[in-house]
Order: sequence, then structure tokens, then C-alpha cells
Amino acid sequence: MPFAYAGIDEAIGRDGLRMVVVGGIPSPWSEAAKGIFHVKRIEWTAVRLDYESTALKAWTGQRNAPVAVYGSEKPRQGWAEILLLAERLAPQPALLPADPAERALAFGLAHEICGEGGLGWTRRLQLIHAGLVGTGGFAAPVAQYLARKYGYTPAAGAAAGGRVAALLGLLAGRLAAQQAAGSDYYLGAELTAVDIYAAAFMTLFRPLPQELCPMDAATRAAFGSLDAGTAAALDPRLLAHRELIYTRHLELPLSL
Repeated sequence: MPFAYAGIDEAIGRDGLRMVVVGGIPSPWSEAAKGIFHVKRIEWTAVRLDYESTALKAWTGQRNAPVAVYGSEKPRQGWAEILLLAERLAPQPALLPADPAERALAFGLAHEICGEGGLGWTRRLQLIHAGLVGTGGFAAPVAQYLARKYGYTPAAGAAAGGRVAALLGLLAGRLAAQQAAGSDYYLGAELTAVDIYAAAFMTLFRPLPQELCPMDAATRAAFGSLDAGTAAALDPRLLAHRELIYTRHLELPLSL
């Protein structure tokens, strides 16, 4: 359900948990962090990222999102730091397995979705490359800006499609094995952070309907731009899992 966003100065002046998130588009890193806080029923103050705000840069140390700040503690950036903070603030329901081997697997799968070189990172490079060579993806001005920000090279862009397809195949294979064992989830029989990450990152391939995920037409078209190899790798299991996780565990419509 929609929730109120605080202004930057108001958020800085508050205590408790505050998080800077990307506004206006369903950035999967931000949406996954929101989902984790929702599942854990953690109260927090939302503030939209403002690239021009010097106060926000001084507070968080960067011009990126998501960044979570709890009380006077250091800012937490990146999916793993935010997840571990959430696990500390609300140990139940746990979103990481207690078993060390399963926990390690959860972190490995989450990195392959959220981390540098993972699904989201590589899909972004793929969409940048498509925009720069005129085959879809981000509009050229957006692609040029993101190319500078995220270290794009033509070689990395050209290789991104194969990596994206391989990672989609990894996730689809994991789901198939779990479903054969009688589970709807990526690990064991319970929801973990991996499920939330996987669901959120599907927006980079097929955004939720406009009534559930309001976004401008150009961004929607960019996110949904699929070449033949990516379309073939986008197993229906991945989208069905996204629908299940949002229906069963997360909030809709998205509040952007």
C-alpha cells in the first residue's frame, strides 16, 4: 500500500530507521529492501533519493540508493548490509536460514541476483548496451549517463546477454528442483530473502502491471526490452514465483 515519504531534512532529524530509496521507478534494490522491512514489520522512514541534495550526500556519504541509517549508526549501503541490519533489528521472521550451509547458499544466490556482476547489474549493462547500439533498452541519453556511472564498456555490454541468460537459467533450475521437492521457495520450505530479491528483480524483465507499479512509459518499455536469447531464458517459473511472492508476502501496489 502507498506510504508517506519524508523530506530529507525531516528524515535526517528523526531517530530510528530511515532509508533512502529510488523514487518514481521500481529499482529492484530499493524494492527488495522495502519488501524485507515489510515482511519483518520493521517501522521505517522513507526518503526519496535526490541526486542534487548536498545534505543527503553529507548524511549518507553517497548519491545512491538504497541506503539505510539506523539511529546514529553508520549508513548501510548494499543489499547484504541492509539485510543483516534487518535481521538484527527483527530476528523473526528470519529471512536467512539458521543452518550454516543453507545460509551460505542463500548469500551466494542473493549475490548472483543483487551483487556486482549479478543479474541486476548485468541486466543493467545489457539495457545500456542496447540503448547505445539502438536495439532497445534505455533511451540513448539515459544509457550514456548510466554507462559512465557503472563502468560500461562495449565488450562488457556485448557479453551481458549471455551472462543474463545463464543467471536466469540458474534461478529457473533452482526453482524447478525446489518445486519437484514440494516447495514454492528457493531454499527449504519457507520464505527467505532470496525469494524477495528474485521477485523484485523480475521487474527488470517484465514490470508488474501499471495499476500495481505506476511508472512512465519509456522506463516500462526499457525494462521490458528483451532480445531473443533473454526472452528464451525467461522461464515462466520465474514470473510465476514473482506473482506468488507478491501475492503471499509483499505489498501491492508499489509505493514509488
